[in-house]
Amino acid sequence: MKMLLYLSKMIWVILFLLVMILNLISKKTFSDREKNSPFECGFDPKNSARMPFSLQFFLIAVIFIIFDVELTLLLPMVLALKTSNFMCFSITISIFIIILLIGLYHEWKEGALNWVK
Repeated sequence: MKMLLYLSKMIWVILFLLVMILNLISKKTFSDREKNSPFECGFDPKNSARMPFSLQFFLIAVIFIIFDVELTLLLPMVLALKTSNFMCFSITISIFIIILLIGLYHEWKEGALNWVK
């Protein structure tokens, strides 16, 4: 059994090294000016290849991810109600919701939720 485990580990190490070596010697890693230039049907591009990105979209996305992760932590707490006493559960959930509301208030006061300035 130990021999099989040792053999499987050796195979994984060899495969890992093989993939790393192939990645280093592949032609995709070599780039030049022509490869990095934008291509549009064989003609020179009419517009810039990079479009301007609004920072407001990024801020809203980050706020959404933060509050979404906190809500995914909140949902399993409902299942924990069955195994814990109600007083401990209510204190924990209240503190958690207060922290969420403080974060929302802070983002509101900083102006991250204002779309038009």
